[in-house]
Formats: sequence, structure tokens, C-alpha cells
Amino acid sequence: MIKILIADDQELIRQSLQIILGAETGFEVIDSVENGKEVIRAIRKEKPDVILMDIRMPEMDGVVCTQIIKENYPDIKIIILTTFDDDEYVFNALKYGASGYLLKGIQTKELADAIRKVYQGTSMINEDIASKVVNMFSRMAKTNLTIQIDEQQTAQLKDTEWQIIVLVGSGLSNKEIAGKLKLSEGTIRNSLSMILSKLDLRDRTQLAIWAVQTGAVNKVFKDEI
Repeated sequence: MIKILIADDQELIRQSLQIILGAETGFEVIDSVENGKEVIRAIRKEKPDVILMDIRMPEMDGVVCTQIIKENYPDIKIIILTTFDDDEYVFNALKYGASGYLLKGIQTKELADAIRKVYQGTSMINEDIASKVVNMFSRMAKTNLTIQIDEQQTAQLKDTEWQIIVLVGSGLSNKEIAGKLKLSEGTIRNSLSMILSKLDLRDRTQLAIWAVQTGAVNKVFKDEI
């Protein structure tokens, strides 16, 4: 059962999402709240697996809330569900660890599928703004936003860990990586945790950004992968 928390300042949106998602097999909507502060309080009561969160909310917006949640509850998946596709919102939401960024015009089936995929470790980005993300990664590679990791840290990485980094940077989920490397999902999750610890990174989003920025995603393991 995937436990879902809904955060949106519009009551009609919250009620609609509760009805829609509550009818889906394998979903449990544990709460719905109207701002970021209430999200934090709700998490302390019962930790959700996935949060559907609007960007513009009173008292605490979705970007700030995402940052706080991922710093304190890194396992919780966050999907930004909004009407806004502004570059800054997209960049900050993903930078702070959101697993998805979807526009509210999405179809019910697409939303349900996105929740399941994000729960399993895949990032989901609306097609309308996917190009923005690609452009942002390209710009980041040319700026001073590069994530710094020294050679002593990378020297600790094993070949299999490098292979996982390549695949994370390519956007693959844990399940897809497990299939590629013929390992179990549990092994991939444990290896990913070890990689993040060795490189002192917060989450797989930071790892993917680092892999793209530094060219590690193109490391010569292609004949083995």
C-alpha cells in the first residue's frame, strides 16, 4: 500500500485528488493539508511514502517544504503537482530532491502511474517541461554550481558502484538498474546508499547531477553495461 499525502491550498483540488487516488488499488491517502507547515506536522504523525505538493502555498511554499523534508526524511518521495512551469520553480524543486514535477492538467491514469513509478525510485517529469530540465543541466555544467567531490572520495568507489552511478545519471530506476546489472533491487538500494555515503551526497538527484556535470555518466563501462 502506497501512503500518499496531498498538499494544496485549494480545497477543491485536495478533495478531488482524495477521491481520485482513494479509488486506485494500492493507494491510501493518509491526509490532505493546505500549506507546507501542515505538511511537516502531518509527516510527524504518520510518514507518507509519496507527497503530492503544490508549489505556491501560503505560510511555506512547496520548494522550501521540499528542501526541509528531503533533509530530514530523505526516503519520502515528493511529486510537485502544479499549474506553474516557471524555470526557477522547476530548478529549485529538483535541486532540493523532488522526484517528479507534473502539471495539473495530467490525466488520472498518468498521475497514478507517476506515483507508482516515483515510489519505485523513478523520476517523473511532465513532457511539457522535460526540455527545460535538459537545458538546466546543460547550463549547470557551465556555471559554478558544480557539486564538488574530491579524488579521495571517488577512489573509494568499486567498479560496480561506478556502473550504478552511470545508470543513475542516465535516469534509470533501481529496478531498471537491477535488471541491467543482474542484481537484486535490494542490492542496488544498499549500494546506492554506500555510494552516497562515500561521496557525501544527499540523494540520487545530487548523484545524477554530479554524474552529468563531471562526465562520469560517460565513464567507460559501456561494454559491460
